Amino acid sequence: MTTRTRLSVLLISTPLLGFIIVGGLRGNEAGGDPTFQHLRVFEDVVSLILNNYVETAKIDKVMEGAMRGMADGLDPDSSYLTAADVKAIDAGAMPSGDVGLELTRQYYLRVIAARDGSPAAKAGLQTGDYIRAIDGKPARDLSVFEGARLLRGEPGSKVTLTVIRGNAAEPHDFDLVREKTPGTIVSGKIISGDIGYVRLGSFGADVAPKLQSQIGELSKGGAKRLLIDIRNTAEGDFSRGIDASRLFVKSGTLAMVAGRSADAKPPTDTPSDKAEKVPQSAIKETIAAKSGDGAIDLPVTLLVTTGTSGAAEVFASALEGNKRADSIGERTLGRAGIQKLVRLPDGRGLWLTSERFVSPGGDLIQGRGLTPDTGVDQPDLSDFDQPKPATDPILDAALARLQKKAA
Repeated sequence: MTTRTRLSVLLISTPLLGFIIVGGLRGNEAGGDPTFQHLRVFEDVVSLILNNYVETAKIDKVMEGAMRGMADGLDPDSSYLTAADVKAIDAGAMPSGDVGLELTRQYYLRVIAARDGSPAAKAGLQTGDYIRAIDGKPARDLSVFEGARLLRGEPGSKVTLTVIRGNAAEPHDFDLVREKTPGTIVSGKIISGDIGYVRLGSFGADVAPKLQSQIGELSKGGAKRLLIDIRNTAEGDFSRGIDASRLFVKSGTLAMVAGRSADAKPPTDTPSDKAEKVPQSAIKETIAAKSGDGAIDLPVTLLVTTGTSGAAEVFASALEGNKRADSIGERTLGRAGIQKLVRLPDGRGLWLTSERFVSPGGDLIQGRGLTPDTGVDQPDLSDFDQPKPATDPILDAALARLQKKAA
């Protein structure tokens, strides 16, 4: 490596490589420290690009890509932020309009769920769809943070999504008009005798009083058992999931918040369905039921899918962990991480998952999800022109199970 090249590498990658120099890098090298070894490889790769690429490399572009890649390799919600992204966070005020999509990342931006009644839901977007472009901007290299920001705008403004789905041979363009983001979405009805069905489509700031009011109406109408449908429910702050769970749990742990622990083992590349316990040393906060909680004592069955995410997972975990509900459907997404902004030089930043919600029993939710007591697959449309299924196998299975219990 030439002196000029080494200087270029160090100047450009100081935020990433600075800690090599601090803390005795030679001792680490001699001891075979794996972190040091990876950083040396990183430095060598940058050097090789500078000296051997067929044309003069735009090193700022190379380093931007490297930093994006490192953040993307952590989890779908962590990301590298440009100076413009950081300014948007600092400004605080985001446009009040959206199209009703919650996103994750899997090669492209991937749809977790479309909010009930939203422009995206009305257009037919569904869990598992891949966003190939937003207003013509390729989504291949967009983080979840960037994608969510591009989807927002003033109510009445338009955005075009280019979408890939299952067996469809070609992408499909969806022209959507943004609308003002609503609050909590909750509705209910009596089905099959004494079973009250509640659709909880989002967790807004008023989720607890709205949910309590809706269940109260169903109880007056004769409901003695509840089906709470949180399939494809992915919108809302984690704290709202806790608020809603307090209605059903009189005593006990609702959730725990875990941070980093020296006792934790690195996650496997292919997580199994088996629950993974979080070390006790990682638990930073325990959230428990308090006096006045548990106002609703009706037995509960939850309907869940892979589109059940975030606050809905925290809610489901609290009820199941306290034996206040069982669940039917698909394994949930596993999205229970709390992100924070870490500032970098030149106004850039990292949006990093720093804490995670954990089940009352200490099981990891992030990246694993919740396994339903009874597994039933939700049929998805594999082509844009495929008609919606006439039956609802998850709801049918739940009703059959409740009727069998009653008999």
